[in-house]
Amino acid sequence: MQVLIIGAAGMVGRKLSERLVRDKALNGKSIDKLVLVDVVAPAQPAGFAGKVESVAADLSAPGKAEAMIAGRPDVIFHLAAVVSGEAEADFDKGYRINLDGTRALLEAVRKAGEGYHPKLAFTSSAAVFGAPFPEAIHDEFHLTPLTSYGTQKAIGELLLADYHRRGFLDGVGLRFPTICVRPGRPNKAASGFFSSIIREPLAGEEAVLPVPENVRHTHASPRSAVGFLVHAAGLTREALGNRINLTMPGVSCTVGEEIAALRRIAGDKVAARIRRESDPTIARIVGGWPQRLEGKRALALGFTAETSFDDIVRAHIEDELAGKIAA
Repeated sequence: MQVLIIGAAGMVGRKLSERLVRDKALNGKSIDKLVLVDVVAPAQPAGFAGKVESVAADLSAPGKAEAMIAGRPDVIFHLAAVVSGEAEADFDKGYRINLDGTRALLEAVRKAGEGYHPKLAFTSSAAVFGAPFPEAIHDEFHLTPLTSYGTQKAIGELLLADYHRRGFLDGVGLRFPTICVRPGRPNKAASGFFSSIIREPLAGEEAVLPVPENVRHTHASPRSAVGFLVHAAGLTREALGNRINLTMPGVSCTVGEEIAALRRIAGDKVAARIRRESDPTIARIVGGWPQRLEGKRALALGFTAETSFDDIVRAHIEDELAGKIAA
């Protein structure tokens, strides 16, 4: 089996690569080749007996999608995207990467030749939804995004569903909640503070909180994000039916509850490293996102996530900090 990961240099892409190398198989089939693609060449994961090809390429550039599909990968994970804050700040770049790149990939699959029918898992986002919201977003809630990023992801979902319907591929779209706690340095995502107010204090650094503590959102850990993708790759066309875009489960909590979990696990000194500094732009973007995602269909199909924010904090400490908290 050959697996293609587009966006493999990103946090979720790296962790997915590591998981596949560790498992050595996907859907019960041995992985013979991993093709890892991003705008910078992804690092090759250690310990893989099969072939690994690391490629630096922009999916939206002419001819690049066709080159990625030339080897006819059996499973494609499409994780590449310009994140929310950057897509809002740079309109042209957001549409070029998030929409034109996705369309180029789908077209490359369609034109790859008779008999080619890969599994394609597409990472969408809860940003496809827009206010006003009910108390919880159910699986049939309409897509009315209030950001360019959310609009681009919503269009991607519709395209994926149509190419799936026409039989060009077996698609599944995953609407991720905010993935938290993200390791590494902050990116340009508007949601980045959800991670930074946990990650930086645990590492002994100050973090800035740009929104009020009563802001509520839904989260899942990087562990869960990788689990979503691996599980999605094994779902059959029959199990999914016509509604192939799924809202993933997660933990709904306020920023205040997030901080309380940090305090329970790491203590008052660590929690005190959070500095409140209002940012109206971030507050406006985040205020247009849903607060609670139900994800009932996903749960019924076997997707799993954490059930408390304490578990999300502990996962970060175990996976990224070797179990140690900075004094």
